[in-house]
Amino acid sequence: MPRQNYSDIQAFIAVAREKSFTKAAANLSVSQSALSHTVRNLESRLGIRLLTRTTRSVSTTEAGQRLVDMLVPRFEEIDAEIAALSELRDKPAGTVRLSASDHAVDTILWPKLTPIMQNNPDITIEFNIDYGLTDIVKQRIDAGVRFGRKLEKDMIAVRIGPDLCRAVVASPKYFAEKNKPQTPQELVDHHCINVRLPSYGGLFAWRFQKDGNEITVNVNGHIIVNTMPNIMRSALEGHGLAYLPEDCVEPYLQSGELIQVLQDWCPKLPGYHLYYPDRRNPSPAFRMVVDALKYSEPEFKPRFNHFR
Repeated sequence: MPRQNYSDIQAFIAVAREKSFTKAAANLSVSQSALSHTVRNLESRLGIRLLTRTTRSVSTTEAGQRLVDMLVPRFEEIDAEIAALSELRDKPAGTVRLSASDHAVDTILWPKLTPIMQNNPDITIEFNIDYGLTDIVKQRIDAGVRFGRKLEKDMIAVRIGPDLCRAVVASPKYFAEKNKPQTPQELVDHHCINVRLPSYGGLFAWRFQKDGNEITVNVNGHIIVNTMPNIMRSALEGHGLAYLPEDCVEPYLQSGELIQVLQDWCPKLPGYHLYYPDRRNPSPAFRMVVDALKYSEPEFKPRFNHFR
């Protein structure tokens, strides 16, 4: 295929990724009609349909998906090689995009990456707050943060934080009307603050462990949220029991604004890990971020701002 047709393939990949001519045109800064014409010309030259179009959706054909699967990794390698050329600069530069929950950003990413941002003005760090299992390759994000090491194929995992304990808490106002649960099973008789998982659409199940026994409880309540600050606010206002990382609630336990229960049932969770695709030539800026985030127990000092 002539070299001038490479841009047509990239235009097709943009449409396939977004599943929308409108969104892809906006990303490429071209008109929707021009983008549609480009893709049709590509299909004509190849002699095969790459996209199925309806009034409501755009999807790849079998041939189109095969082309995407084959070419996207190669274009990403080209992008990575070009980015690696910044090694020739005196200072690392570029944008590093990270996906993480607000808890991970506040306790780990922000404190550890602040010196990089202060000392390297040519580096931009973009924080994407996300509670789901983000497909970082599809979203063109450099790295994500997740508990533990259970990751997709071809991903590298780097430990960036210590193991964490969860805590079941509620306000004195709530316990003024309800007895404190003594076992996880008793949670079914309580109002609990549920969390909607964006990746699956379901509700987060509360997991407990004691003396080798594991218990999962699907709790109920009259509030469902999807961010940690809203969980905290709901608990402080007396709407029910919350299940949160222990370091989040520690200041409120000390002040008496929250009361902890079921301490002996709350196990430690595997700490946060940074995960990213296995690429041969990461940019100097990305390597600097990874090195700064690597977990070192003697030096790690969690930091957390109160949710208000």
